[in-house]
Amino acid sequence: MLKQFVAAITVIIALLISSPARAQKATPDTVLTGIYITSIHDINFKDKEYNVNLWLWLKYKNKKFDFLHNLEVPQAKSYTTSFSTIDTTGGKVYLLMKLQCVMKDSWAIDNFPFDKQKLRFSIENSQFDSHSLVFKKDTLGQQYDPRFTLRGWRIDSLTLATGIKKYETGFGDESLAKPHTEYSNFRVRMQIDRDAMGLFWKMFLGMYVAFLIAYMCFYIHTDSIDSRFGLSVGALFAVIGNKYIIDSSLPESTTFTLVDSLHGVTLIFILTVIICTSYSLRLVKQEKIAQAKKFDFLCAQVLLAAYLLLNAWFIYGANHVPVLAAAATL
Repeated sequence: MLKQFVAAITVIIALLISSPARAQKATPDTVLTGIYITSIHDINFKDKEYNVNLWLWLKYKNKKFDFLHNLEVPQAKSYTTSFSTIDTTGGKVYLLMKLQCVMKDSWAIDNFPFDKQKLRFSIENSQFDSHSLVFKKDTLGQQYDPRFTLRGWRIDSLTLATGIKKYETGFGDESLAKPHTEYSNFRVRMQIDRDAMGLFWKMFLGMYVAFLIAYMCFYIHTDSIDSRFGLSVGALFAVIGNKYIIDSSLPESTTFTLVDSLHGVTLIFILTVIICTSYSLRLVKQEKIAQAKKFDFLCAQVLLAAYLLLNAWFIYGANHVPVLAAAATL
């Protein structure tokens, strides 16, 4: 009886001793991670990609993590490590590497060229899931070089975050009861605003000149009906050509963008000029010259005011898009 009691006590003590060990073993190791962006360049709207050069450092204890070979950059089209150094003094691993990445991302072009873009960068460890490894952000110091030039853009903000990326697959692991895995990730989001006014006039000056050419038809004498029609039709094709040139530099979009709105309004107003010219011609044929001149003058004032107001409304709306809370998530 005494032997059984002693054996039971021994088992209980062993369980008490092993429980903290098991709890400690179940706790994932922490990887302190930081980033410093040195350059963002070659922003390619048509191919939906951009290049970024950055320094990445990771501090951890478990040498098996081996980020030099297990680093995963999910959104990168390609990346290269141009420099790396490892320090293992004090029982900890300090890994510093310089990455050159070609990133793929989606662009918000609804308000182009007054658009605001969010550039995203994230990393994971391809061999260790969230049960073994979690990231912790290192926020000391700056995360980008304020002196580097991002031509045509302004850096609005840069945010660091960590989280869990869920994959609804076991990656072929048949031991999993459910095809579901989770990996810890470290995420960076940089919001940039375009310096747009110069680009806007560069792209839309031809469209506005074409509209003004069509608009000047109201001030051509009613006897020159052929000239009025010729100018209007020429302006119509000029606007269509201008739109195709701009669309060729942008990715395809299923939404109605600012570019579509401005060109659509211009085409409708030039068509209205042609319709008004046709009615003026009818008045001239009926020998109502004074009435035709009065009609041309009235149409000229109304159309110009309406065209300017609509353009101002669309441009103002593109410049003052509210920042939604949902869009702020990484």
